[in-house]
Amino acid sequence: MTERFLLPDLGEGLTEATIVAWLVREGDEVAVDQPVVEVESAKSIVQLPCPYAGRVDALHAEVGDVVQKDAPLLSVAVRATAPAADGSRDGATAGSPDSTADTAVQLADDAAASAADVVPGTSLRNDSSDSPGAVLVGYGITAPTRTFLRPAGGRFGRGRRHTGGTTRGGADSLLERRSPVVSPIVRKLAHDNGFDAVQLAGTGPGSLVRREDVEAAIAARQQESQRAAGSGAPVGGAATTPDAREQTVSDLRIPITGVRKVIADHLVRSRQTIPDATIWMDVDATELLRAKQRLAATTGERFSVTALVARFVVAGLQRFPVLNSSVDETAGEIVQHASVHLGLATQTGRGLMVPVVHDAHAMSLGRLRDAVADLVSRAPAADYSPADLSGGTFTLNNYGSLGVDGSSPIINQPEVAMLGLGRLMERPWAVDGELQVRTAATLSLVFDHRVCDGDVASGFLTYVARCMQEPLVAFA
Repeated sequence: MTERFLLPDLGEGLTEATIVAWLVREGDEVAVDQPVVEVESAKSIVQLPCPYAGRVDALHAEVGDVVQKDAPLLSVAVRATAPAADGSRDGATAGSPDSTADTAVQLADDAAASAADVVPGTSLRNDSSDSPGAVLVGYGITAPTRTFLRPAGGRFGRGRRHTGGTTRGGADSLLERRSPVVSPIVRKLAHDNGFDAVQLAGTGPGSLVRREDVEAAIAARQQESQRAAGSGAPVGGAATTPDAREQTVSDLRIPITGVRKVIADHLVRSRQTIPDATIWMDVDATELLRAKQRLAATTGERFSVTALVARFVVAGLQRFPVLNSSVDETAGEIVQHASVHLGLATQTGRGLMVPVVHDAHAMSLGRLRDAVADLVSRAPAADYSPADLSGGTFTLNNYGSLGVDGSSPIINQPEVAMLGLGRLMERPWAVDGELQVRTAATLSLVFDHRVCDGDVASGFLTYVARCMQEPLVAFA
């Protein structure tokens, strides 16, 4: 009997997902709860476990395809029930938990025998018999099994292993490289330009390949093609016709899909509906850096500038609570939130995201520091759950980490304000009538003018600035 595994309900009202990588091929044997496909929704990238045991008959989508909820992902020929006459283990039902576990153990043994083929980031998962199996909405909870998480590659996100000999251009080391690639946009961008993203040396953590790496490779290839066209010969040395030279350079078309499309729609909606205004001021942060050093020397723990400013932001919102609000346009009301859920604008491997420190108002400085550090550490891989990315009431944007002094950002709707921190740099500064070299930064606040006027916004901004100038007083 053949069963079709449909794209399940991914929660959060999501109705579609993009295929990132297949973890199985047609003809493979799969066990119950074995991850079979990686998909990217507007919220996160997840691996989906198969609710059936058997042989994969067909894959119904290609890498990069967008699949709608309840559309088929793959078909599985489910094993028939055929117990042995003597009741021995060898005659166990092929789809039973015992045989399923045996299949998974065999897969694990096979994987151990060829460990050299396993790419970074893959692993063996040995689930405890006391814990439930994977849960899919619409498929229920299955019995736990020992499953082998296959490495992604080729059609799966990996290319073929190079076994020796020369290749076109002599790129032996290039073919042997297997860098991790997370984003389907990165994969498709490389594929559309004639190469595999896994062959690049990624600049992200663990050699993760980012969009910037692919775009740099595309630019390098275009420059090489232009040089070859100018000399009348391609890289391989053969003559190039005028028509071929005209075709070496073309416009690059990048589809707006997945997370990028969600970000674009969100920002357009915010810009169209919010009458925003921006104010800014320069602040002397010399004492803030000294306080940071004193905290490290006293506690033996490191405190980031972002964590310290986050503490001042939370205190400022408690003094000016209208900035910790949202607008209910249907009811025509300003909803002033009792809790501070602090968002951190973060550049990730999948684009701009705003993970949230929930209940930041109830945290001590140490707990807030740890929560901020945790979210920042997960940014390169964009390892955020839907819950991590929802519920924010105010956003802190440290764009100084990008090397700029100031910005006029777009408010993260439905919030009503965002504080920006520019880069810290030494500047001449007047102190008690004398010119000194101090470490200064620019603070900027963009706010929804429907919610408050400039006096409230200015009061909040000057309060945060005063905390940065006299941090020990603010902490006390």
